[in-house]
Amino acid sequence: MNTNHVFRNVLTAVCLGLLPFTIRSQTIEQPLSKAHASSFAIIVDKDTYSAAREEVLAYRRSLEERGLAAYIVSDSWKRPEQVRDVLKQLYGLKPRLEGAVLVGDIPIPMIRDAQHLTSTFKMDQKIDWKRSSVPSDRFYDDFDLKFDFIKQDTIRKEYFYYSLAPESPQYIGMDIYTARIKPPVVKGKSMSGQIKAYLKKAAEFHLRKNPLDQVMIYAGYGYHSESHNAWSGEQLALKEQIPGLYRAGGGVRVLNFRTDPHMKFPLLSEVQRPDLDLAIFHSHGDDVTQLINGTPSVSNPSPSIENIRKYLRSKIQSASDKKQDVEALKKRFHESMGVPYAWMEDALADSVRRADSLFDAANDIVTADLQVVRSNASFVLLDACDNGSFHLDDYIAGHYAFGEGNTAVTYAATIGVLQDQWANQGVGLLALGIRAGNWLKQVAYLESHLFGDPAFSFAAGGGPDLNRILARKQGDKAIWYKLLKNPEADVQVLALQKLASLQGEAISGLLKKTYVTSPHGVVRLQALYLLSNLNTPEFTEVLKLAVDDPYENVRRITANRIGASGRAELLPSLVRLLISDRNSERVSYNAKNSLAFFDHKAVVQELKKQLEEASWLYDREEFGQTLLRMEATSEFRFKRDYESIADTDKPLKGRRFGVRTMRAYAYHQAVPDVIRILLNNDDDLQLRVEAAEALSWFVNSYRVEEIRSACRQMVESGSAPDVLKRQSFKTIRILGDR
Repeated sequence: MNTNHVFRNVLTAVCLGLLPFTIRSQTIEQPLSKAHASSFAIIVDKDTYSAAREEVLAYRRSLEERGLAAYIVSDSWKRPEQVRDVLKQLYGLKPRLEGAVLVGDIPIPMIRDAQHLTSTFKMDQKIDWKRSSVPSDRFYDDFDLKFDFIKQDTIRKEYFYYSLAPESPQYIGMDIYTARIKPPVVKGKSMSGQIKAYLKKAAEFHLRKNPLDQVMIYAGYGYHSESHNAWSGEQLALKEQIPGLYRAGGGVRVLNFRTDPHMKFPLLSEVQRPDLDLAIFHSHGDDVTQLINGTPSVSNPSPSIENIRKYLRSKIQSASDKKQDVEALKKRFHESMGVPYAWMEDALADSVRRADSLFDAANDIVTADLQVVRSNASFVLLDACDNGSFHLDDYIAGHYAFGEGNTAVTYAATIGVLQDQWANQGVGLLALGIRAGNWLKQVAYLESHLFGDPAFSFAAGGGPDLNRILARKQGDKAIWYKLLKNPEADVQVLALQKLASLQGEAISGLLKKTYVTSPHGVVRLQALYLLSNLNTPEFTEVLKLAVDDPYENVRRITANRIGASGRAELLPSLVRLLISDRNSERVSYNAKNSLAFFDHKAVVQELKKQLEEASWLYDREEFGQTLLRMEATSEFRFKRDYESIADTDKPLKGRRFGVRTMRAYAYHQAVPDVIRILLNNDDDLQLRVEAAEALSWFVNSYRVEEIRSACRQMVESGSAPDVLKRQSFKTIRILGDR
């Protein structure tokens, strides 16, 4: 008998109200009404449900009132597969499941062999598995992804390790959205008590009709290379995305670390504003810290000296704590830096240590701060590494979402994130009433997560009902072509994304046309991203145009993608960008990196040619010499690290390092050597597997067909080890088997 068929029939009967339902140990409570466009699942562990039953039921009622048929599924969840299976079964019923919230003690999938699905994570997986795996609920919300179970952690029993299978799709395409309601561990507060308090708030949020018209954006030190052009470009883009902010009645506050040496206090004040709708933080961070300020940027002598003295004191205090020779350290600073001993003599005084400690504490927002702050921003977007590390006992995002204030939902990442990701992608959709979870589906990486209520939405100000369209008409090309003409920039962004997923390479011409004709920077950026995914000839054509785009983020991503492509015909455009846009720090950084991925002689020739033609450069000779020295350094590093990786007489450790590094640096020049390693039956097997994996990162490379061909040869080989065949097959899948 087909048990899935039986399961489906029983579930259908439940949904029609014909019978209560328990299968295995799972109890599924049916929605209050089926007369809705889509459904929603509250997945909760039995202990939490027992403690918070009243609040869960109230939350369910509020969802139903907002147009979602809401299931409650409770169990003493033992494995992630139990959760995934029930979500997949509910997805097959009508109305179609659109999202779920995971409440309480729900198993945590720890994903391995899927770093290409993250924004930047490239850790050696031989390192501690807790650190080198990606905690990700894509296991629960992307049903097409296939995973091979590895093991359960022996210490953190809630961790389950999975490898992304070679036969799986190698891209994210979420079928439903998810969020976690998992508060951090707080002294004096029970987990169930925090969940009850949050669910009570979440139910109340659904009664409000609050438009998104008050926004705060913060740029932290060291982020986006502290580029003024990146910072100002974001404000111009936001005006395209949420134009209402810039009209009477709207408001946007743009804050920067340069404003105050201790921006922590203005920021904590801002998030407590009762009228704040959206708070966006761009900063560095970790699981329990938002890095707000660094060493004060000063120009006068006295504060400059104080910066140096504080640096010296920190080193001396650290040496003292470690029982090291403090006097020897002072002497070394005096001789190497020329600083007087007087600058260091008070380093260990109690009053000085206390003052330094208070100064440092005022630089960062930590979880202890958020325990006494009422975060009232309805939606908090944390563009920082590790702030969403919900697999740990304490994490920043959890305090925003589940604290005492009125924050409904927080977005954050479980691991490190890329600085040059499009962090504000689609935020204009939030102002049009799209649910937070539906927004997540359009922007998510493997590490991207929501904390709180994914069904939360701001009041829509008219226009198309995007939630209903996404629930009922997602595959309707006619609707998306119609929405491509919508005046809202982010609706056009969404329409392009959906058309690309439905039509693939056939939409390349439209994407190029859209790039050329659109007055909106965010729409042009979306066209560029989608062409990058398709890697068609139109992608190369648009890259040549995009180096001159007025939107800094387009130029920044273009500089990166030209390096990822490596096509010789793009070199003149890259050099022109490098010369013309040197004051956009992040663009210049990416352009310099990308220059290293081209033939050295061709780079030098093109640099000299364009410098000769750039008579408008006031400091042409000095600037030119700087660029040529930079290129010479890049060539030296390439020869040192990559020219001998295929030489079996060289130390294996160095060769492995070189191969692994190519996951982050697209040295197209070295691809033939890496292919030789892959095909060399006499070479080290682990190195060959690592070579196959490194080649999977060359998605946009002009050598992509060479890589596919070599990997096919491995897959079809009768003598190749199975582990090598599997990785070669996976690489083909990642690159796109054309």
